[in-house]
Amino acid sequence: MTDNNKKLQEIIQEAKKGGGEKRISKQHEKKKLTARERVEYLLDEGSFEEMGILVTHRTTDFDMQKEIYYGDGVVTGYGTINGRLVYIFAQDFTVFGGALSETHAEKICKIMDHAVSVGAPVIGLNDSGGARIQEGVRSLGGYADIFYRNVQASGVIPQISAIMGPCAGGAVYSPAMTDFTLMVQDSSYMFVTGPNVVKTVTNENVTSEELGGARTHATKSGVTHFTAANDIVCLEQIKTLLSYLPQNNKTLTEKLPFKAADEFRDELETIVPDSANKPYDMHDVIKGTIDEDSFFEVHKDYAENIIVGFARLGGRSIGIVANQPMSLAGVLDVDSSKKGARFTRFCDCFNIPLLVLVDVPGFLPGTDQEWNGIILNGAKLLYALSEATVPRVTVITRKAYGGAYDVMNSKHIGADMNYAWPTAEIAVMGAKGASEIIFRKEIAAAENPELKLSEKEAEYAETFANPFKAAQRGFIDEVIQPRETRRKLLKAFAMLETKDVPRPNRKHGNIPL
Repeated sequence: MTDNNKKLQEIIQEAKKGGGEKRISKQHEKKKLTARERVEYLLDEGSFEEMGILVTHRTTDFDMQKEIYYGDGVVTGYGTINGRLVYIFAQDFTVFGGALSETHAEKICKIMDHAVSVGAPVIGLNDSGGARIQEGVRSLGGYADIFYRNVQASGVIPQISAIMGPCAGGAVYSPAMTDFTLMVQDSSYMFVTGPNVVKTVTNENVTSEELGGARTHATKSGVTHFTAANDIVCLEQIKTLLSYLPQNNKTLTEKLPFKAADEFRDELETIVPDSANKPYDMHDVIKGTIDEDSFFEVHKDYAENIIVGFARLGGRSIGIVANQPMSLAGVLDVDSSKKGARFTRFCDCFNIPLLVLVDVPGFLPGTDQEWNGIILNGAKLLYALSEATVPRVTVITRKAYGGAYDVMNSKHIGADMNYAWPTAEIAVMGAKGASEIIFRKEIAAAENPELKLSEKEAEYAETFANPFKAAQRGFIDEVIQPRETRRKLLKAFAMLETKDVPRPNRKHGNIPL
């Protein structure tokens, strides 16, 4: 072996040790995998090809030339997941706490550029204390270089971010611009400013977990789409998520083998209660419609009055947006509108057909909603669905009232096929509220106003609390029995597979952000 060959082997071995055995042990003590262990677990065995293992930082300020680590705190390269090409970077907390330097950023940018040029997903495993302060503006410039590439890659290739340790300051904006963010409970956090700064500026006492932990961002802010109990669960979630996505915006998702059988589902007949005011779980409708055990819910713990997620129908990946009567009666509010809009736009970016299940009594009233911009946020969902050109199918199971009927993928905003169950109520508002307005004079003049209201409520319900008026106008393509929903959807999506919608000649629209 020549001297250079021997030196190369020594350098590679040194690089694979990261910050050294002592720091690796500390990582394990925190029940965290190292960067290399994460990459090895996530990718198919033997598929990882590393890029930039010999890279080191170029900083001499503050005696930094005395601390040189090959790879400079980030493992980058490409490999396969279930045979599919992906690009990946994993920040190494054992090297300078994973802090981002100029060269660290260059390595990430390089694999992002490769990912876009060949059309493959990019996955970031984030575990970093932030910018490397010894480099000053050079590290900040590195972040900006990454942000720019996040934007250029948006809607071109899927971008997935796993937060597997600290992610603070400027570091949070790259994950925020990617398509999906995952966090690990009790070991990861995200915030723009940490608890000490919050204490200084606002005098609030708050822990890192309370301020920006996985539970906080999963339930309160909606910043994270998935939470995991540990690193392994998080990496498995990435694999599952990727199975529903295409490689890029020019390809379709993989169609799994599927054999048509008796597609009638009798269990759907008894889900909607006789009483219009009684809730039911829309998950049961989803389960009775899709391929068995194929639903993968997104944003499960945030804005629970709307459900979004991926599923398979006839072996093909679809996106589902569904009102949830079990939470706030399925009403649309600020958070649910943002949640639905974001998911809709992702599906449209990557050619994933949309199924919209509707049981919505309207928009949530109140000063809190108005002051927090329900108008603008409700318009986001309306805009997103109106803009989407993928196959779009709607099933109204019960209520579809007021402006929320329009917003939830109505025929008027470009839905391809609109079905309704016999239990559907399509009207401006509920029978009671409508009767109080339309018949207020008759009710006020009646000997028994309550009895008169009840009579008029029944009259209004007979006229509008059904899907038939809408079907007569062509706003509903077909009123169907619940048990035949799956069969209708299979046929509809198969018919729409070659759908092509020409787009207006414009730079881009101006969604009400």
